[in-house]
Amino acid sequence: MAENLVCRLVWRYKLYILLMGAIIFGTQIFLAYKSLNLSLVTSIENTLAEDVKQMNGALALQHLTQHQNSASDDEDSSNLTAQGKRLPSANKAKTDISPTSLLSAQQLSFKPNCDIIAKEAISALQRAKTKDCRQHIASVVCAIQAGEFYASHLPTHCPKGNHTANNQLGCYRDEKEFRLLSGYFINFKTTNTPKNCVQLCLQSGFPYAGVEYSRECFCGTDAPPSTAKLPDSSCSMKCSGDTHEVCGGYYAINIYETGIAKFAAQIAETSMKPDAERVRIAFLLTLNGRALRQVHRLLKALYDPQHVYYIHVDKRQDYLYRNLIELETQFPNTRLARTRFSTIWGGASLLTMLMKCMEDLLSSTYQWDFVINLSESDFPVKKLEKLVDFLTANRDRNFVKSHGRETQRFIQKQGLDKTFVECDTHMWRVGDRQLPKGIQIDGGSDWVALSRPFVEYVITQKANDILLKGLITIFRHTLLPAESFFHTVLRNSLFCHTYVDNNLHVTNWKRKLGCKCQYKHVVDWCGCSPNDFKPEDWSRLQNTENKMLFFARKFEPIINQAVLTKLEEWLYGPYPDGFKNLHAYWQSFYHWEDMNSKTDDLILTMAESLARRLLRQWYLKVQKIIELNHYLYSDQYKGYLIRFETLDPASNITYEVETRVRPVQYSKVAKNSKFAKRLKDFEISSEFDQKEQIARNFAKFLGPYTDLILTFTFSGAGSNKDISHSYNLTLLWIDPLGRLQDFNEIHIEDAQTDNINFSKALLKQPLAPGIWTAKLIGRTAVYAQIKFLIVPLAFHQAQPVTDDRARIFNGGSGLTLSSEFTIPQEWLQHLPSAVERENLKKLALHNSLRTGSELYEWIDEMVSKFHHIRETCAVNAEATKLATAALQSLPLCTETSWSSLAADPKRDISLLNR
Repeated sequence: MAENLVCRLVWRYKLYILLMGAIIFGTQIFLAYKSLNLSLVTSIENTLAEDVKQMNGALALQHLTQHQNSASDDEDSSNLTAQGKRLPSANKAKTDISPTSLLSAQQLSFKPNCDIIAKEAISALQRAKTKDCRQHIASVVCAIQAGEFYASHLPTHCPKGNHTANNQLGCYRDEKEFRLLSGYFINFKTTNTPKNCVQLCLQSGFPYAGVEYSRECFCGTDAPPSTAKLPDSSCSMKCSGDTHEVCGGYYAINIYETGIAKFAAQIAETSMKPDAERVRIAFLLTLNGRALRQVHRLLKALYDPQHVYYIHVDKRQDYLYRNLIELETQFPNTRLARTRFSTIWGGASLLTMLMKCMEDLLSSTYQWDFVINLSESDFPVKKLEKLVDFLTANRDRNFVKSHGRETQRFIQKQGLDKTFVECDTHMWRVGDRQLPKGIQIDGGSDWVALSRPFVEYVITQKANDILLKGLITIFRHTLLPAESFFHTVLRNSLFCHTYVDNNLHVTNWKRKLGCKCQYKHVVDWCGCSPNDFKPEDWSRLQNTENKMLFFARKFEPIINQAVLTKLEEWLYGPYPDGFKNLHAYWQSFYHWEDMNSKTDDLILTMAESLARRLLRQWYLKVQKIIELNHYLYSDQYKGYLIRFETLDPASNITYEVETRVRPVQYSKVAKNSKFAKRLKDFEISSEFDQKEQIARNFAKFLGPYTDLILTFTFSGAGSNKDISHSYNLTLLWIDPLGRLQDFNEIHIEDAQTDNINFSKALLKQPLAPGIWTAKLIGRTAVYAQIKFLIVPLAFHQAQPVTDDRARIFNGGSGLTLSSEFTIPQEWLQHLPSAVERENLKKLALHNSLRTGSELYEWIDEMVSKFHHIRETCAVNAEATKLATAALQSLPLCTETSWSSLAADPKRDISLLNR
């Protein structure tokens, strides 16, 4: 009977038993797979480690760096998002090598002064590219490890009244709902002592600190009431950080003075005295990029002969410097800095540059009372005379913007408790640090308005004043140092009573867009940056009218010029009727006098090809490419302009010509797909700006060393919520040989508003030149596809490419996907057949061997399909009169509306002195 019962139970739960058996079997297979995979990874690690040991000097370091960079790229791309980041794929194995055993003198190319143990420092040394940079990092790290770098304590000179550091006031009764010290709280589980709590509260700017319940630390601004005083015996709990000391009790708190007085920022005056002497301002313009016309526009808005305009142009920006140096001969109150720095976002060099410029201003003969730093992205929101009135009413005060949050949170967010070293145009994080005791830490914005007496103190006393020397050492190894240095000096110096919490700016912060870690390639940190103003942000600018705000940022006319025009007309009245080219904007992106960069080889290849094609009809040859400009009208990209020289061999006369070109890509979407009909702006580009949601490669110059991205807009569902759902898509990257080079899994969530999506390809470089295809596919259909051109290179370092290099640059680098990767069956229908791929392979091999005139013919043939010449003009009227009939028929560039030489009175500063 028992056996029958068992049989019946087995039969009844047959499916359950089978399911459990399957789960157990599957688990065993999975564990076996993981074990094998782990063994494989271990084998790879051992092999790579052995390889590294066998390599010499910098080669070993370079090998590891490349490996880690590749692994880092995979890690950054491992999560699927609406922007099309890659899902993890088995074909891209990632290996993690412990770095601690690799830092030998042979591998670093020098012997460090110490055994470097900090993990961040080791990582930085492995990734740094040059020996000088590695030596700089090592010297800083060794000095820190020896305790010889940072001061452990710094003095504060701000008047503290009758407050005494570490003065114990006694034991007080505390309440859960009404804390005696309510400014800040932290739970020191194992490190709480009165000394540690006092230091933290002092650093955060609180005059009082309290320890309670053994491990709790409280900070506050107000003294405890005498009515809450308790006998000392009520505070009897041992401190979590030192059992020999007492840290309060149960709702009983030991309160101490931190040694500083309660701080309150000054309230700015809003009106000046009638007989007050009006201040003079030194505008310190720190410029980068190539937006020359915008700089001129800014100077027009700011200029007055009574003030000073001191301009620092980034050392790498020759174009801007060459064009602005001419201002010195026109305007005696304008000068360009001769000592120039190559600054990077968030870099310590920014502070060094500001201080050097301030030193130059102090040593000059210019008379000024305030220095205000601005960039090409700033623009006034009030007339200059209102700013002068305001600063006159607040003479000798200093305007900085504080962070407005808990100081400890600000320190962590900014990485102030980390050491950074700047070299190789990168900020390397090399380890944690303890900020000096005895001082308050403050910061917020790097845009300031500082009085001359304060600037004189910072610049003239920096070599002798202990506080300044210590802070300069700290902030020369700090991320975003200009956002904290002047604030911290003010809070701890005799100038603390001049602190006004206002940087005179309104800033267009859109945190969801501006905090995308877009600067991680130049800083070992995740920073945030404000967005450009656009017409939809107009209300924020209007709201400054009755506030003590005089500037706004950021503005970029290449992103949007309409908001700038609206702002100018709001301040100065409407532009007159018939004003020329009010809505046009030009911005240079190449000039023959510039220092050569890697992108210039691609630009020259493209420009010469198009100029060659244009001149072929007139039997002329290209003499020199002079300049390329982007051209926009009403904030719509209208193409790029190529200005170049040609020589007439018959007359030996040089002619200058400019032509407008429109880039095109060939895209199509499925006609019968509701999803595909909602796709807009489907294009391939590079240099995607996540903050502004735009690809900055406007000209669509794509070459063998370009990092490709696809961008598209997916229009929202609108009011029809019935069709709202999510989409899982795949993007296929197919090269000119018909090979699948990469793929991205893209997940799109339907929305009521338009979404800009981007997807980055991770491809081996050099890319195979020729016509590529990107296909956006679903399970069964192609929703959209686009054909785009990767241009072969005809130049290397601005010189015609040699035959050997041409074959390297233009031969491609083989497959990106692992040979072990099996293409899913459903994708094969979207790829060329085997026969077609074989033919494409033969053609690509033939093309990769082209050099000289054959290479130019190949380039010209492809470029003409994707870049269309629209119109052409003649630069020099007198020379053109002697030219061939075809050239004589060209319009003069100055008489067109589109040429970079056309009238643009928006930026005309020639009449300012009059």
